[in-house]
Amino acid sequence: MKKSEMAKYEKLLMKRREELLEAIREKKDQANSSTKESTGDLSSYSYHMADQGTDAIEREKAFMISSKSRRLLYHVNEALRRLHKGKYGNCQQCGKAIQKRRLEAVPHARLCIECKEREEEAKTGRR
Repeated sequence: MKKSEMAKYEKLLMKRREELLEAIREKKDQANSSTKESTGDLSSYSYHMADQGTDAIEREKAFMISSKSRRLLYHVNEALRRLHKGKYGNCQQCGKAIQKRRLEAVPHARLCIECKEREEEAKTGRR
C-alpha cells in the first residue's frame, strides 16, 4: 500500500477514534451527572414504579451504547496497530488484499468481504 493511501486510512481511523472517544465521554458524563429527573426532582432516586422502570431502561440503553462504542474503539485501535506495523489492508484470514471500497466504508475491517461473509454464515448457521 502506498504511503499516501496509508495516510488517508490513518486519517479516517483517527477521526473515527476521536468520534468514539467523544461518544464514550459523553455517555459517561450523562451517567455521572446529577441533572433533574423528568419529574423535576433533584434526587437521583425515583419514587414511582414507572419512573424506576424508565430509569432502569435508560441506564441499560446507555450501557449498551457505551459497550458497543468501546468494542468498536478496540477494532479501530487494532486497525491503527496493523497500519503502523505495515499489515493494514490485508485479510487476517486468507491474506489477500481487502478491497479499497471496503476499507473506505469500514476502515477498521480485518477481513475481506468473502471471509467476512463466511464468518457471518458460520455465526448464523447458514450455508
